[in-house]
Amino acid sequence: MSNTHFGFETVDEGQKAQRVRGVFDSVAPKYDLMNDLMSLGLHRVWKAYTLAVANLHEGDRALDIAGGTGDLALAFSKKVGKSGQVVHTDINEAMLRTGRDRLLDEGVALPTMVCDAEKLPFARDYFDVVSVAFGLRNMTHKDAALAEMNRVLKPGGKLLVLEFSKVAPPLEKIYDWYSFKLLPKLGQWVAGDASSYQYLAESIRMHPGQEELKTLMKAAGFGHVDFHNMSGGIVALHVGIKC
Repeated sequence: MSNTHFGFETVDEGQKAQRVRGVFDSVAPKYDLMNDLMSLGLHRVWKAYTLAVANLHEGDRALDIAGGTGDLALAFSKKVGKSGQVVHTDINEAMLRTGRDRLLDEGVALPTMVCDAEKLPFARDYFDVVSVAFGLRNMTHKDAALAEMNRVLKPGGKLLVLEFSKVAPPLEKIYDWYSFKLLPKLGQWVAGDASSYQYLAESIRMHPGQEELKTLMKAAGFGHVDFHNMSGGIVALHVGIKC
């Protein structure tokens, strides 16, 4: 069995998915509230920008991977209309259930399924847009997941990867203080779970930076890849176009 990273810890590959699942089982009930608190609401701006770059039209098909509580899936559904399709997926059932209930509360019923991004159960060349927001860093084999995203996209289709990234050097010290000192305490106060937010901080540091992820996406078959830094590089939106 090969090893991989779970935050700063080295674990067997077979353990990572289970441990990530445990993290999100724990945080699912307070996930949206914690997102607002720990980003000061900025996650809404980052997702709004992602929606604008997606540039979906009536009748398009979109796949939201690691869709969690359904922010992007809901926004996508308003763009593609009744003639389009948005599929809302996540590997974590607790997160997906929370998202499905939220969508239903908004009067939106979408195809919702538990699935592994490394083995997507969809036909080749099917979707116009595939998105993964704050989920890629939790995947064990990022190269396999990116290749699968490429496979299910139509030629000319667009992959959007919104993820925490490498911050600009002037922000590093304060960002480290916030991530490792304040964030776990916030997680304990609000969600009763400091360790999951410690993992969050560690997983961000272990995730490929902007240029590394761009290289990974090109290796997965995307002909054109660029990225857009937001909030000083705290997050980046990578955009890949399938040849």
